[in-house]
Amino acid sequence: MSERISVIQTENLQIFEKAIRKSLDKISHRNIIARIWSKDWTVWKKEKREISNRLGWLLSPQEMTKKQPQIEKFVQTIREEGFSQALLLGMGGSSLAPEVLSNVFKTQKGYLDLHILDSTDPAAILSIKNKLNPQRTLFIVSSKSGTTVETLSLFNFFFNWVSESSSKREPGSHFVAITDPGTPLEDIARNLGFRACYLGDPEIGGRFSALSPFGLVPSALKGIEIQKILEKSQEMAALCQISSPLQNNPGAFLGAILAVLAEASRDKATFILSPKIESFGFWLEQLLAESTGKEGKAILPVVGEPLTRPDAYGDDRFFVYLRLEEDKTYEPAINALIGAQWPLITLTLSDIYELGSQFFLWEMATAISCFLLGINPFDQPNVEASKKKTQEILKIYKEKGMLYPEKPPFKEREISLYSEIAATSMKRGFELFLAQARPGDYVAIQAFLQPCSEIVEALQSLRVRLRDKTKLAVTVGFGPRFLHSTGQLHKGDRGNGLFIQLVAADLLDLPIPDQPGSPHSTLSFRVLKEAQARGDWETLKERGRRVIRFHLGENVREGLKKIMWD
Repeated sequence: MSERISVIQTENLQIFEKAIRKSLDKISHRNIIARIWSKDWTVWKKEKREISNRLGWLLSPQEMTKKQPQIEKFVQTIREEGFSQALLLGMGGSSLAPEVLSNVFKTQKGYLDLHILDSTDPAAILSIKNKLNPQRTLFIVSSKSGTTVETLSLFNFFFNWVSESSSKREPGSHFVAITDPGTPLEDIARNLGFRACYLGDPEIGGRFSALSPFGLVPSALKGIEIQKILEKSQEMAALCQISSPLQNNPGAFLGAILAVLAEASRDKATFILSPKIESFGFWLEQLLAESTGKEGKAILPVVGEPLTRPDAYGDDRFFVYLRLEEDKTYEPAINALIGAQWPLITLTLSDIYELGSQFFLWEMATAISCFLLGINPFDQPNVEASKKKTQEILKIYKEKGMLYPEKPPFKEREISLYSEIAATSMKRGFELFLAQARPGDYVAIQAFLQPCSEIVEALQSLRVRLRDKTKLAVTVGFGPRFLHSTGQLHKGDRGNGLFIQLVAADLLDLPIPDQPGSPHSTLSFRVLKEAQARGDWETLKERGRRVIRFHLGENVREGLKKIMWD
């Protein structure tokens, strides 16, 4: 299978060729392509819950083409009124696609610089706030459910900030909502006089919403030609309707490869992306992790991992190379992987607008791989557990005025499954924890820290050292962002993860207004972030996951040195 099939090129999949063809035959014999396009929810499960009402993404490119003129008219009005900046407040599916497009495309002259905020870290919030002029900033409050606690907390904070500024406009005119019909956020937008409220399709789940108002309205404000993105996505949608031969259907072909490799214990999809489009990996991370990580199964996306020599990887990996046509940045490393017989999938984009086709391709491939794996790609049954645990912790805080304290330093006998570690004996504890690693496991660094460049660099250094020590795939996620991305997989897979939770002392804090416009504040962002970290920690323990927790103190870099081995 070294030949190019449609838009997908493969290398070193010969030993999987029979299984791939068998999977394609299964798709063909069960008429899966036609059934998906007719929105037949029985493709995945006999129970229609969270499937029958989750297939709107199939027609989203066409539907959004109809809405494009309205969006462009709105953008023109915003420009004429002198807005020069936009800040999107959202989590997971509401923020990742806009973040990809914002990072890939430059702001066009006269359009708005787009910032994304998907963190409850006080320092991160303050850093964004200090970049903004409240008089010239448009805020996009994006939440499908209209109840996302992080998004609404950020909205309350920035609504009060705008209200207290010297803006000549009414506070509500600085805000736009993107949500589903009938949500509390739609009510807020109406009651507070938001400038606009864009309603999404309630039959599209968050991680499948890139080609909907959630992905495209923020992008249009930046001057991105969303029509080109939609045209590319429609071209891919047409290819993904091909039923014979299925090798010419990119969605079916890629979905079959993903499922076959996962079932052959090659379940760590390691993504290598051209530098200009590298942020696309974080959208893929949520799509694959949240869709496949359940019922004891998973395809683990490994995104942003520095490349190393081919013999340093465990044999549970395969590689996906997404490259812009003219980019040769990783060509030597790719040739080395091919020469070392690593399974490799290559997708080549003619230009950056081809991301439109990639959004649709990976949505279809994910849906088909989940059919072959026997799981529902559209639900997230384990996500609610962490949210519920966080709410319990916040309830205690509201009653007692404090979060329950950290436990004393660990004892070695506690290390077998999980431990909670203070500043002493960190290295010894870490060594004992990592000694549990087995081939086929992975390590997940869960950093409830400020997502700034300095800390990213330090975590990448830790990541590389962990990979080189264990030969395991190592992922990095900032909390609470990863809770809306890989958090489902962490609790729904077969339990082969080792989780390292990192927390630190927040030197800053910001109040969360109880209501927009209210001076009263029951919670702060520091408390919310700590409760989310503790909630996820407790949930992982309840699931029997191997998890260790480090409090790094006031200096994150120095704290990391305390846990590093020589």
